[in-house]
Amino acid sequence: MARRRLGFWRRFAIALVKPAMRVWTRRTWTGMEHVPTSGGVIIVPNHISHADPLVVAHYINDTGRWPQFLGKASIFRVPVVGYILLRCRQIPVERGSIDAARSLETLVAAVKDGGAVVIYPEGTTTREPELWPMRGKTGAARLALTTGAPVVPIAIWGAQRLFDPRSGKLSLRPRIPVSVHAGPPVDLSRWAGAAPTRTVLDEMTNEIMLRLRDQLAEIRGGTPPPIYSPNGHRPGDAVAAEPAVGETDDRRGDTA
Repeated sequence: MARRRLGFWRRFAIALVKPAMRVWTRRTWTGMEHVPTSGGVIIVPNHISHADPLVVAHYINDTGRWPQFLGKASIFRVPVVGYILLRCRQIPVERGSIDAARSLETLVAAVKDGGAVVIYPEGTTTREPELWPMRGKTGAARLALTTGAPVVPIAIWGAQRLFDPRSGKLSLRPRIPVSVHAGPPVDLSRWAGAAPTRTVLDEMTNEIMLRLRDQLAEIRGGTPPPIYSPNGHRPGDAVAAEPAVGETDDRRGDTA
């Protein structure tokens, strides 16, 4: 995105965040060519730390795109903070309510408007003990099925050195190494035009999470384990995923 189109608030955010991140982190950016330079795209990172949105935002901005993160709608109702987030084109979403469908419509509009929408498919920081990805929720799959936009997986490693969610330890030392790698879009073509049933969305989500897991293994090393689930389930188990963006607990019309 050309700098002249950013506007005051987005320039302000860049001026606030990027200099700090350049001091705080020592970055290894790879795969940036896989992030489209224009057009709607769904970006799916793994989630290992409360600090990794800053790292992901820095990376995506360095590709020339403006990241649009999802945030709880309640945050957008906070005076001043909510105004700034909206001016920076971040996206409020409702979860577990009758407004969830409206949230999906907002996301669809953002993608169709050419936005780079960032969805953490795990929905929260991973609970896997070694910080490998968990079983994903189906919001990213539903958005991809609705829009046909490419889904670009972004693996991140090192943000846990900034803030480790397992210990609650924050490190402010400079030049902490972090690695981010974007891979080619996940091939979801086999589900193109399919109805958004529970089975279809779960299969698409599993494909996304397996790609993300294997991509993470490339930058952190080691042999990745099966996709982790806090409930003890693995991909292919006959269980319904938790509600995600644009979903409610009402699953009428889905087939498990």
